[in-house]
Amino acid sequence: MTSPLVECVPNFSEGRRQNVIDEIKTVISAVEGAFILDTHMDADHNRTVITFVGHPRAVEEAAFRMIKKASQLIDLEKHTGEHPRIGATDVVPFVPISNITMKECVEMAHRVGERVGNELEIPIFFYEEAALIPERRRLEVVRKGEYEGLKVEIKSNPARHPDYGPQDLGSAGATVIGAREFLIAYNVNLTTDDEDIASKIARAVRHSSGGLRFVKALGMTVDGRAQVSMNLTNFRKTPLPRVVEAIRRKAERYGVGIHNSELVGLIPQEAMIDTAIWYTQMDLFSPNQILEQKMLSAVKKEEQFDFLDSLAAGTAAPGGGSAAAYSGAMAAGLVSMVARLTVGKKGYVDVEKEMENILSESEALREELTLAVKEDSEAFIQVIAAYKKPKSDQDREEKIQDATLKATEVPLAVARKALRVSELALKTAELGNKNAITDAGAGANLAYAAVTSAGYNVRINLGSLEDKKKGKVLLLELKQIEGSALETINKLKEVVTKRGKLF
Repeated sequence: MTSPLVECVPNFSEGRRQNVIDEIKTVISAVEGAFILDTHMDADHNRTVITFVGHPRAVEEAAFRMIKKASQLIDLEKHTGEHPRIGATDVVPFVPISNITMKECVEMAHRVGERVGNELEIPIFFYEEAALIPERRRLEVVRKGEYEGLKVEIKSNPARHPDYGPQDLGSAGATVIGAREFLIAYNVNLTTDDEDIASKIARAVRHSSGGLRFVKALGMTVDGRAQVSMNLTNFRKTPLPRVVEAIRRKAERYGVGIHNSELVGLIPQEAMIDTAIWYTQMDLFSPNQILEQKMLSAVKKEEQFDFLDSLAAGTAAPGGGSAAAYSGAMAAGLVSMVARLTVGKKGYVDVEKEMENILSESEALREELTLAVKEDSEAFIQVIAAYKKPKSDQDREEKIQDATLKATEVPLAVARKALRVSELALKTAELGNKNAITDAGAGANLAYAAVTSAGYNVRINLGSLEDKKKGKVLLLELKQIEGSALETINKLKEVVTKRGKLF
């Protein structure tokens, strides 16, 4: 059971002052659940690319904080460099990595953009999949004229007005935020200092000039050497070796060759494996032959049982409440599975939009229920800690009651979310791919088990709650949830039996 994972690859208009980048990295790392993977500083471009990943909520918060910090430290009025730019935090793309959809990344981009525009008063433009204006999908269109040009046009040209924020550029400039597939930033250095040759080769290979699909390229001079600087926006459809060989052939035409190449940021393992296969002509190669992948697969299988081993151990936590949340998260996973098996399939066009909405909600619920596995254990531990306080401690009783209330509210929230999962499971059973109807049924049953199991924990903790009025309110909600869950599971059984043609 894997939580949603999203990547963020912000580009900052600073590649010469290490202390500035360190401060920006500090605010990213300070957000729990956000993890920096790579930092690439380039003094000639005067640009830094940071790659970090994490849970969607953590990545959103880290993105806002880093934009705020960069706006305080980077002055575009004083900035010079080879790379086009319009802002201190120039570009912020969100990339779906696992168990998260592109639509969800678009929503993340819009939320961050609106917050930055309103709270930091930085003009925001949305690009790629998050673009609100079709013409702004391409980053180069948004960045045309760079900071200096945009500073003049943003006030007078309606076509250059931002999607959020003021129609005025301060020293932090503007920020372009979007959602896209994985991008490989890749530069090829030539055996010449003639920038004109690099520009001609870039023009020949980039898609906008009639070259290779999914390739964006510019010619420039970096550290006294001509360079073809590229973004490869779909390495599966336009493989890296095809791009390299196209540049090699074009370079030979001008009597030069490839000196070396460099990667900016990170690259998927798949892209490097495909490149190795292409050059070695290893036609019968299988990914299962990679040692590290075999090892990782074995480790992951072992980790899957960590929670179950903890559950079976002779300790009080994790217990039934955590198991209820685990069951609810599995149920949400099955709902997501059925939704994904429906979207894009022939015969289900009429329900595709609804299935996309269900997928978005089920993934959010899966993340929340996964987190609740740990939250329930922590809540129980807090109750035990409160009871262990000395009886002479004046705050002891208050701490016990606060901890007991928390230990009641966590499983109640699990029951609430599990009910919603069961309702989504019913929808997928009614409208989703028939071939996965029993998976929808399994999901609903797991969700029902989560509701009833969480209910036990709510009731046992209500017995220790002194605020009986509050207890009655919580118990009433629980009974309503249980009643609704029972109705949903009964409807589900009818749908699965009839639509699935079960014996």
